[in-house]
Amino acid sequence: MRLGLHSLLRRASFCIVAAVALLAAVPSSSAQGFSSSDLSQLRSVGSVELSPDGHRIAYTIVMRDRPGRPYGQLWLMDLASQKSARVGGEKDAAGSPLWSADGKWLAFQGSVSGNSGLFIARAEGSDVTFLASTSGTNSPLPGTGKDVSWSPDGKQLAFISAVPGKEAAEAAGDPRVITRYLYKPDAGEGMTRFNDNQRLHIFTVDVATKQIHQLTQGDTDEHSIDWSPDGTEILFASNREPNQDEFFNYDIFALKVSDNSIRRLTATEYNEYEPLWSPDGKHIVYRGTRRGLTDRETTMEDTHVWMMNADGSDRREIGAVIDNRQGTPRWAPDGRSVYFTVQERGSVHLVRLPIAGGKPETLVKDTGSVSSWSLAKDGTLAYSFASPRDSNELYLKTGDGAHKLTDLNTSLFAGKQIAEVESFTFISNDNKFEVEAFLTKPPGITVTSKHPLIVNIHGGPHGQNGPSFNIKNQIYAAHGYAVLNVNFRGSTGYGQKFADAVFGDQNGNEGQDVLYGVSAAVRRYLWIDRERMGIEGVSYGGQLTEWLITQTNEFKAAIPTAGIVNLVSYNYMTYYNQYEEMEFGQFLHQGSLMDVAWERSALKHVAAAHTPTLILHGENDNDVPIAEAEQFFIALKDVGTETVFVRYPREGHGLSETRHVIDSIDRSIAWYEKHFPKPGAEGITNVQP
Repeated sequence: MRLGLHSLLRRASFCIVAAVALLAAVPSSSAQGFSSSDLSQLRSVGSVELSPDGHRIAYTIVMRDRPGRPYGQLWLMDLASQKSARVGGEKDAAGSPLWSADGKWLAFQGSVSGNSGLFIARAEGSDVTFLASTSGTNSPLPGTGKDVSWSPDGKQLAFISAVPGKEAAEAAGDPRVITRYLYKPDAGEGMTRFNDNQRLHIFTVDVATKQIHQLTQGDTDEHSIDWSPDGTEILFASNREPNQDEFFNYDIFALKVSDNSIRRLTATEYNEYEPLWSPDGKHIVYRGTRRGLTDRETTMEDTHVWMMNADGSDRREIGAVIDNRQGTPRWAPDGRSVYFTVQERGSVHLVRLPIAGGKPETLVKDTGSVSSWSLAKDGTLAYSFASPRDSNELYLKTGDGAHKLTDLNTSLFAGKQIAEVESFTFISNDNKFEVEAFLTKPPGITVTSKHPLIVNIHGGPHGQNGPSFNIKNQIYAAHGYAVLNVNFRGSTGYGQKFADAVFGDQNGNEGQDVLYGVSAAVRRYLWIDRERMGIEGVSYGGQLTEWLITQTNEFKAAIPTAGIVNLVSYNYMTYYNQYEEMEFGQFLHQGSLMDVAWERSALKHVAAAHTPTLILHGENDNDVPIAEAEQFFIALKDVGTETVFVRYPREGHGLSETRHVIDSIDRSIAWYEKHFPKPGAEGITNVQP
């Protein structure tokens, strides 16, 4: 189950939430903390692109100050003066900046002055010119790379846009005629209920004449493009399986620009993502897997960096030297090494790896998370980084160290007390793993104070929590709550063996990891109030929340969001089919797996669920369909357990609209306050942890 702020991240648990309800109940010490109204003012750096000469940085700022979902605005910083100017007007939205090879032009996508699509501007941001309209698809196409690429001479741009597929007319008619296995849209899209049956293809546009040419045709999708240094070919990724809806398998291809002929570079049973030419055109680097079944939603296997020759020969997994999940690679300007992110123990670091062999070098290893990053020809590095005390900001790393270039939330953070995040480890119930947890500690702890604990479970299951700034946890801390994030087995950032440990064991020992984390926390931090503990999570975190309240009564309140409650019904309603097959090793109808799936479903054990439960779900969730929430709501009602069901319109998997996010946390705090006993109002009843 993917979580999507998209894309960012799709599988990560939600960190953009806030709370304002019951402010009168907040302890006086929290007056300097965060509240839900702060969410609409929170800004963060998104994509980052350093000009080839290293003189300018194009970057986006993610804004949340309008109704609806967050949006991006494009800015240009002159590094000599460190002054920034917005590209476009105050009401425009733009992103995905990409410099031409000579650094004279900047391409980007967005909506500017009433036009939507592909634009270019001069290096200083002037002469914004609209080149072409572009359209996308709501079809589930995960792991897509660049959708715009400059020709080496700067005279053309290749771009990705969608055209109707063969099923589009009938599937959009009255009645709808469904023939595709994959007939639902992408998980986080949230605005529609059915696949629009558009296919992504490669186009080019001439910068001078604005003439557009379509280079690919047919009922497959082409994406993740990169123009070769000699200008003759365009790399792309595509799933060319005869049953592409049922089997997710990207391979890498090269299109010859002169005649649109295509040569295939890989033919594997596993996935290749986001290919890029080396600066000399002799090699290709990409992100890939090696297992025969890789799910289109998430992958149990950690993706690693691979490299091959330009003709597809000598494929090798150069990232194998690091046993952790790796992000999209990019070449060093000299072509001797590649850069990529690595998830490690809750943080996301940036690594440089020589392609000829040798040890990887961690360039950004601070506690926190690197997201977007870019290199100049001289090796200067620009990147977006979220620290434990700040949202994503823009940084520049040169020979004399790293420098913070933006401080977007100065006024918002002024006078705010930021809660400390502390990590600790414990041994799992079966003595197989050391498990790490992160505890956000509320300000104002004293030797006599007692504070509630909220257990917030991440999605995935193959994701991670970490110490990076998390406004949701900060708001809870301002309310006097501690927040516990457990990186249970199955989480990324701890090696492949740890990620694999959830295989065939959903709602099993990873759930025990969460409970053991709670037990360790309440024993080590005596200020945690065992009588006031709540549990929540989104996506897989919602699933584990629902499961655990059928296994224990130690929590006074539960708030699952977008969780699976019935592994059987979910398997046949979700928009993608390989998830359970990948997680259990076979289809549900094979062998006795149907019985196993039902046994591991919270719904089967609902009679044991007595924790008051607030269920939150997006109306148009095609990853975990809202029927999962509907089943649990009625089942809890039948049992006589207190429950409320909140449905959010225009939302897919997880919540995206700022108003909805704020509302969800307002309701969450109110739910906890309603069901937590007043401090000292009752004796010790909860001795289980």
